[in-house]
Amino acid sequence: MVRFENVGLRYGMGPEVLRDISFELRPGSFHFLTGPSGAGKSSLLRLIYLALRPSRGLINIFGQDVITLPRPAIQDLRLRIGVVFQDFRLVEHLSAFDNVALPLRVAGVSPSRIRSNVSELLNWVGLTNQIDFLPATLSGGQQQRVAIARAVISRPQLLLADEPTGNVDNKIAMRLIYLFDELNKMGTTVIIATHNKDLVSRFSHPVIRLEDGEASVVDQSERVYA
Repeated sequence: MVRFENVGLRYGMGPEVLRDISFELRPGSFHFLTGPSGAGKSSLLRLIYLALRPSRGLINIFGQDVITLPRPAIQDLRLRIGVVFQDFRLVEHLSAFDNVALPLRVAGVSPSRIRSNVSELLNWVGLTNQIDFLPATLSGGQQQRVAIARAVISRPQLLLADEPTGNVDNKIAMRLIYLFDELNKMGTTVIIATHNKDLVSRFSHPVIRLEDGEASVVDQSERVYA
């Protein structure tokens, strides 16, 4: 699903933010992405989402070498990836319902299925009473849940979430991780960047740990296996 070989990333002429990053994620896997602030977690997710090109190395997504792909092919790959951004990126003039429904409308899903699926998912993330609210009238945590619902509504093949539980309490955070877990059981490959060590410790999923620009993959018993 995702393969990095000796990937390096620098911004402009500065030092490398990421260096010699190598790992492979199997289809249907679930990984947490951890590391101190500034370790490069968001940059790594942006590389996977194809929003950045590496300074060096090989990146393979869905079996394709993305370094040599033309822009139209990259856009096609992005349609198979769901992303929860730290800044949410909601459409301000659309309600919570319409923001979540957007990927389904683009895909041509019928109005009846959209109504059913979106309503069910907003209920799951605890926003039944805010279904018609505009983003500006929602709290930061509520906006975050709308962004998560939008990212998962179309059941993407690959889901990337950048600090998806950062603005919610522990109860909602656990509910969201269980949502990602259920999506993973249906076949979606999941990568969640988080600072919440307690949350990570409650699940048996392996961890990609970034530190000093380098990555290691560890299981929950701290044994390095890749």
